[in-house]
Amino acid sequence: MATVTFEQATRVYQAGHRPAVDALDLEIADGEFLVLVGPSGCGKSTTLRMLAGLEPIDDGSIFIGDRDVTELPPRDRDIAMVFQSYALYPHMTVAENIGFHLKIKKIDREERMRRVREAAAILDVTDYLDRKPAKLSGGQRQRVAMGRAIVREPQVFLMDEPLSNLDAKLRVQTRTQIALLQRRLGVTTVYVTHDQVEAMTMGDRVAVLRDGLLQQCASPRELFTRPLNVFVAGFIGSPAMNLMPATLADDAAQVGSLRVPLTPAQRGDLSSERVVVGVRPEGFTIATTGGLDATVDLVEELGSECYLYCTATGVADRSVVVRTEGLSSSRRGDAVSLLPRPGGLHLFDAGNGKRLSET
Repeated sequence: MATVTFEQATRVYQAGHRPAVDALDLEIADGEFLVLVGPSGCGKSTTLRMLAGLEPIDDGSIFIGDRDVTELPPRDRDIAMVFQSYALYPHMTVAENIGFHLKIKKIDREERMRRVREAAAILDVTDYLDRKPAKLSGGQRQRVAMGRAIVREPQVFLMDEPLSNLDAKLRVQTRTQIALLQRRLGVTTVYVTHDQVEAMTMGDRVAVLRDGLLQQCASPRELFTRPLNVFVAGFIGSPAMNLMPATLADDAAQVGSLRVPLTPAQRGDLSSERVVVGVRPEGFTIATTGGLDATVDLVEELGSECYLYCTATGVADRSVVVRTEGLSSSRRGDAVSLLPRPGGLHLFDAGNGKRLSET
């Protein structure tokens, strides 16, 4: 096991163009499960491939433990990688697939089979060791691919969207198994996904990237409760946070009928005369007066909870989403007042997107 450190790591695919990864500074603790998340093209897979040695680094350094691995070939980095595709050999059995790397390294058969059986027991595929991949389900194949990584006993696991080929129900089941497995093994793990729900449920910390730049790296709870900028606020959470442009009126931000007082410190943080007011769907309560005047356009009943999609006065070109308890009494066409809960407001500078201080 080891720490992983990126120091100003940069990757540029074409001179004169924006870097795919731009001066990344990131430290991953020994035994930590870190998730890289962001939209397509943000640089998360490139970051993983740089760590694996599959992509050269144009500037900066990467360390695994105390070793500078920036120039080392992949085989010398002591890492194991699980890809989006299972990449199993169809003519080999599950046992042969799991132990293939050990065979190449000339590990004796007895030790090789011991490791294979241990990995199979951990992943619950012992009953399938004599089967070929074609006889396995998608989830079982992915576990075999993970077993192949486990038997190598590396310092770092790298996982590049390993659940993308699974159906929705199997994804939920398998992501739980991966998270429990990582905690059991205690191996430093870097996991790439575009699914923010996957990221929030699996990672000890989550690093959010956009256009090659690290936006925020924090625990799932901190990302949700205290996003550092508008992008993170809108990306993390499902449904997404309601982000509403506001106008400044005296010492307050005004969104339709909702008036949000600003502290002197918040006014001092502003780089422009524009503010973005953010409220998560569960951050609203339905009131009669005193909040944001809105009309219910759609009621989405999900049993245990309900989502109201509303048109709010003064909030143009976007719906305001409110989450309420299941079997809501609100109906399409109802006039409602949306009142933010205490602590439910998030304020951002519309000019630079940064979060305003809270005092």
